[in-house]
Amino acid sequence: MGKKASFTAFKTKVVLDALKEKETLSELAKKYGVAPKQITDWKKEFLEKSGSVFGEEHSESKELKSLKAENERLLKKVGQLTIEVDFFAEACEAAGLKRK
Repeated sequence: MGKKASFTAFKTKVVLDALKEKETLSELAKKYGVAPKQITDWKKEFLEKSGSVFGEEHSESKELKSLKAENERLLKKVGQLTIEVDFFAEACEAAGLKRK
């Protein structure tokens, strides 16, 4: 088995363990000697490409699309709330209601 195939098998093993969710990302990172962010990236890539296994080339699963839509909605809400907090903080400060 070549280096690339061996590394692909390693990544697959790590991702499958991550999908089982029996251990935390930190535990898996320590176990396999990779960064938690790397495991997250591999898992995301695996899920994005998983549809091609069943002939759905480059299509995202409904669950992944739903999660992306929910993420986008929440990011917009966080942005909106941040603007509101900033506005009210400035208004309180201008009214003399906010301590410095």
